[in-house]
Amino acid sequence: MFGRASKKSDGMRYYEILGVSKNASQDDLKKAYKKAAIKNHPDKGGDPEKFKELAQAYEVLSNPEKREIYDQYGEDALKEGMGGGGGHDPFDIFQSFFGGSPFGGGGSSRGRRQRRGEDVVKPLKVSLEDLYLGTTKKLSLSRNVLCSKCKGKGSKSGDSMNCSGCQGTGMKVTIRHLGPSMIQQMQQPCNECKGTGETISDKDRCPQCKGEKVVQEKKVLEVIVEKGMQNGQKIKFPGEADEAPDSVTGDVVFVIQQKDHPKFKRKGEDLFVEHTLSLIEALCGFQFALTHLDGRQLLIKTNPGEVVKPDSFKAINDEGMPVYQRPFMKGKLYIHFSVNFPESLSAEQMKALEAVLPPKPSSSKLSDMEVDECEETTMHDVNIEEEMRRKQQQAQGEAHEEDEDMHGGGPQRVQCAQQ
Repeated sequence: MFGRASKKSDGMRYYEILGVSKNASQDDLKKAYKKAAIKNHPDKGGDPEKFKELAQAYEVLSNPEKREIYDQYGEDALKEGMGGGGGHDPFDIFQSFFGGSPFGGGGSSRGRRQRRGEDVVKPLKVSLEDLYLGTTKKLSLSRNVLCSKCKGKGSKSGDSMNCSGCQGTGMKVTIRHLGPSMIQQMQQPCNECKGTGETISDKDRCPQCKGEKVVQEKKVLEVIVEKGMQNGQKIKFPGEADEAPDSVTGDVVFVIQQKDHPKFKRKGEDLFVEHTLSLIEALCGFQFALTHLDGRQLLIKTNPGEVVKPDSFKAINDEGMPVYQRPFMKGKLYIHFSVNFPESLSAEQMKALEAVLPPKPSSSKLSDMEVDECEETTMHDVNIEEEMRRKQQQAQGEAHEEDEDMHGGGPQRVQCAQQ
């Protein structure tokens, strides 16, 4: 990350806050911080702002890399370059410094704030039948759990030391000088302690977790998919993600992904199904059996004398999807009808149909004289979607050519000036 040009300044404010000189040693800093932090701790009636400033000053000056940046470029360089000018919680710094409460009793009433571990999110593919009927799926999961032998300490004794590479911060700052008054600073996890801020000696490492503080565990989770659950709905298992020391364990979250069904389509609590009729079925009635998602056979039929028009819908109440957490309530089942017409009819078929169907409208009957006055035309089949798409592409091409002509985008002649 690049910081803006930072002018060199005699950074003295942090030294003044701690009451030490600019060449103070690490021991001087520790003694000064310890005395002032106890005096100004909010739990003892101290000034919260002063307590925060003390922690900020000690955090920077106790870290050699940050102290070097501060001494040369001041506070702004730390903020711009992610050097960490006071980015940590002052209570965390206080508690890690003393290793407990210097006041006795139960320690700070505020307590040490724990970070929350990340959630583990996994897709759960289910069929439409599963969502209609409900189901239970057993899924195996591997996760990290705190080592039972060392109780997550990583060492036999339960002790650890501040990492010398990062001074216990868990992060390292590298500096590059790009030019006069210009620096580049990068902050990254310390490779010596893997960002933990502490190290364990080889002899003291826990034999079970090898100092890693966690071990792997396999667990089987029973995921209950309830009737009527929706695509994208989440099923949570609180506290079943990876465990880590000094952190609140995250959740395992399964996200439902509904598979496509060959027959039924779902929209919320309703189901849709397509069915094609022959012309004789559309005109004279029909009946057929529809296999539902639970295996039941539904008899679908028309009323006597009913005509089904092409592209029409019929609805059946209470045969849609169950309502989530109200499974005895269901949506509707919609049937979308399309009608297959014959390609052509013979003369005998036409006469038979004209005898039984309603008469043609008068507007379709023309006299011989009216026919003679008309021009003959020829109709042909067309796919209207492809036709409109082709016309749109043609129009876009013509507009592009016109735009090039207006802006001189076409070929240009270059003439050489004769001397």
